[in-house]
Amino acid sequence: MRVFARLQRAHRAQCASLSHTIQLPLPYPSNLARHHRLANEHNILIFKTSTGIAPLDGEQAKRIASTNDEYASQSLRTIGLVYRDFPQWPPRGTENSDDPTLAADLGALLGDMTFIGVVGIQDPLRLGVPQAVAKARHAGVITRMVTGDNILTAKAIATDCGIYTDGLVMEGPDFRKLSDENMDAILLRLQVLARSSPEDKRVLVTRLRKLGGVVAVTGDGTNDGPALKAADIGFSMGIAGTEVAKEASAIILMDDNFSSILTALMWGRAVNDAVQKFLQFQITVNITAMVVAFISALEDPEMRSVLTAVQLLWINLFMHFYALMVGHSCTNRNLRDSLAALSLSTDAPTDEILDRPPTPRKASIISITMWKMIIGQAIFQVITTFILHFAGPKPLPYPENEMRSMSFNMFVWLQIFNQYNNRRLDNKLNIFVGIHKNYYFIAMNIIMVSAQILIAMYGSTAFSIVRINGNQWAISVVVAVLCIPWGCCVRLFPDRWLEMGAEFFGKPFVIVYRPLARFTDRVFTKLRSLRKNKKGEEDVSPMQTDRVSGDAEKGVM
Repeated sequence: MRVFARLQRAHRAQCASLSHTIQLPLPYPSNLARHHRLANEHNILIFKTSTGIAPLDGEQAKRIASTNDEYASQSLRTIGLVYRDFPQWPPRGTENSDDPTLAADLGALLGDMTFIGVVGIQDPLRLGVPQAVAKARHAGVITRMVTGDNILTAKAIATDCGIYTDGLVMEGPDFRKLSDENMDAILLRLQVLARSSPEDKRVLVTRLRKLGGVVAVTGDGTNDGPALKAADIGFSMGIAGTEVAKEASAIILMDDNFSSILTALMWGRAVNDAVQKFLQFQITVNITAMVVAFISALEDPEMRSVLTAVQLLWINLFMHFYALMVGHSCTNRNLRDSLAALSLSTDAPTDEILDRPPTPRKASIISITMWKMIIGQAIFQVITTFILHFAGPKPLPYPENEMRSMSFNMFVWLQIFNQYNNRRLDNKLNIFVGIHKNYYFIAMNIIMVSAQILIAMYGSTAFSIVRINGNQWAISVVVAVLCIPWGCCVRLFPDRWLEMGAEFFGKPFVIVYRPLARFTDRVFTKLRSLRKNKKGEEDVSPMQTDRVSGDAEKGVM
């Protein structure tokens, strides 16, 4: 059996009370590594029933192995205890010598040992680890254990924390023998890899990434560095982790708690949702403003748009106002200044964010559900703005300048209420969930509503509008608030119908676009080649002219 232990790095066994030193072979076999203690005094060993020494025969060896396996299956790490009495020190044939060629036979020194017993040491699971593993599985995250422990110990620990269910358990030596094809075939079922080396961990991470997975790795030792670097996201331990592991990782767990990985997962998804929310909001505003400004300018004899340049600037500031509010919650200044898409990240992540599967690596940032809301809200805003602008005095007996002011006021209020539609990216109807806890969002809306009221009342000169009365205010706000129930109707529209429509109308475009793109690419490639050749000729010509002139001058001389 193997005695789990370590040997002094200096490769010398030295007794503190004696001056004799035993030179061990260098390098020494790793399978013979032991933790040892040399003592020049007698130790009294007390046994349960007998102090006699029995021979270690085959039956006794089986009992020891059975006990070791029994402890290992109970998630205990086993240590075997043995001893040997030497009649003299140093043992005969291992006298002092500085010549490394006279090193002692390590196998002879460790032979003729007397077995005492097996100790089982339990490393209890941290509180909350099984629950965290279950939550990760519910979120679509597969947890795998890669360890150097005995396969029985690793399987027992993985079972206790919920990692091992009905998957595959394998040892490192068997894993290394697999070809790439066979390895890829079993990776999805592999849950525990025991007796593994650091290279096994790195290979596992690399193969999983090649299969299209997003891989996160946790580690605390120096040997975990290659796997941490090979992963998409590396987590190192802030307390027990080495400096090498911390440098190789992207995130440091300050409490060394597996549950903290779930917190990182939740915030990662929340940031991704924030980017998508802002894109959904911004694209809707841009499409609507572009269509309204362009068509209204074409219709007007003086080419005046219903939205003036100053009004469009206010709308643009309105879109990016979220980024100013989120500055309190972003700790990275560069990120805050450069990514206005983080504007809606004031919504703190909840456990509900773990109820959905992970987003595929190659998934589009704008999903089909987002396109459905973008198109639906853009259609509603364009139609309502055009009705108010082009209807004239028939439905509403107001002058043209007041109608233009109402159109601008209603357009801004459409964006204010459309914020609530963009708080959700799925097809669920409750868009107000958790809004009472988001103080930034509430404060932001109060500021923007107040600013719009002040602009409508006192910004007539700068914004080319006139003051509107109470009825006109009511019309603007009531029509704008209808975008919320309209958003519920859009969510009820099946996503599959939009996909089918996109495939039907987009297929002819793709058929035409592909050959046109290839033709355009060939033309521009040819033009770049001709331009490059022409530039080369221009660079060569002056050199040749100078050389001819120099030769002529030499001839004259």
